Amino acid sequence: MLMYVVRRLLQAIPVFLGTTFLIYFMVFSMPGDPIIALFGDKTPNPAVLAAIREQYNLDEPFIVQYFLYLQNLVTGNLGVTFSGQEVVDVLSRAFPVTLKLVAMAVVIEFILAVVIGLISGLRKGGIIDNANLVTALVLSSVPPFVALFVAQYFIGIKLGWAPVTVGANATWGSMLLPAIVIALTIYVTGMRLMRGSVIEAQSADYVRTAAAKGLTARRIIPVHVARNSLIPVVTNTAASFGALIAGTTVTEGIFNIPGVGKVLYDAILRGENATVVSFVTILTILYVIVNILVDLLYAVLDPRIRYV
Repeated sequence: MLMYVVRRLLQAIPVFLGTTFLIYFMVFSMPGDPIIALFGDKTPNPAVLAAIREQYNLDEPFIVQYFLYLQNLVTGNLGVTFSGQEVVDVLSRAFPVTLKLVAMAVVIEFILAVVIGLISGLRKGGIIDNANLVTALVLSSVPPFVALFVAQYFIGIKLGWAPVTVGANATWGSMLLPAIVIALTIYVTGMRLMRGSVIEAQSADYVRTAAAKGLTARRIIPVHVARNSLIPVVTNTAASFGALIAGTTVTEGIFNIPGVGKVLYDAILRGENATVVSFVTILTILYVIVNILVDLLYAVLDPRIRYV
């Protein structure tokens, strides 16, 4: 298993380089001069412009800027924002908030997908199954930003059951409402995967053999049906984790959450190459780590899977 992890980490190197290179190129190719934009309507002194460009290596060709960034990255220097803050400090404030929100949403999504999918699969064609499928169809048809606004208005403003906005004090409780709404909008795929896997597992030979041996449903369902049906759901949850970390901009904007989405959006508008690429670098590393952990979890769920 150790060699498998090492191979996966080595495979992640070209993914990391390709991702950072592409993002750096995209930010570099954005129209306009980010340094001139800092001065607004004022006309900056050419000497000041040249000094700032030299400070941020913006006077160098693109490929030189990219390799200078990689060189600094190796030493742990992620650069400085145009406002003078260390990118590391910005990351240390924004990432924990987004990770907290995404972790809550993913856990709720996984629980909903497994429980509802298992019930629907065991009651295929019944009233509960049909009701779950209709509910899933409705939830998947509602755009996330619409669901967030509706929940914010009715639950936060009208009923007062949850904070309307999160603000700087991003506690677990204050982010529960957006996490639940996000989970409800993304659990549908996992639920359908779980439902389909449960239906398929019930007709598998190992389940029939277990029933023929006299094992009760209380033993067969959790051990032989549910456990073997979790693999596609776990894979989908891992994909959702990566997508949510990179795609929480709308959620953080609606609920005023000071996380990655807001900082990344502002950095893109300002053309801050170092900030954008540093955020993407951390996201890439997290995504690779999550996928490796999910692959290793497969062997726990299904003993037939072995890594060499």
